[in-house]
Amino acid sequence: MEDPSNHRRSKKHHRRHNSRHPAATNTTVSTTTGESDVEVEEAEDGDPEVWATLNKGFRQVQSVLDRNRQLIQQVNENQQSRMHDNMVKNVSLIQELNGNISKVVSLYSDLNSNFTNVCQHRSKNPSK
Repeated sequence: MEDPSNHRRSKKHHRRHNSRHPAATNTTVSTTTGESDVEVEEAEDGDPEVWATLNKGFRQVQSVLDRNRQLIQQVNENQQSRMHDNMVKNVSLIQELNGNISKVVSLYSDLNSNFTNVCQHRSKNPSK
């Protein structure tokens, strides 16, 4: 059972954490370097292709995690039933879970590499 005091503490922490970061606002910036408003906005908002790649990666991770949640529920139900056939099924379900954990690690590793590459590229080419 979850400790309600921990839940309250996490809400307070969440509120404090969010109060540090004001809401994003859109501003129009004029530059003397000849950059267009679109180029300035892209520099501020980031590359849409990069965000799409990150979003796709996080969606893949979430999909695997959702599947794991289903697998864990099924394993628990099988365990509670104490039926031999269900216990045997748990072996393959747990093997799938194990494989999915490896997939999540790989997906996060790919996300990290992609993000690192973008950051390095931006630091070498600040105008892009």
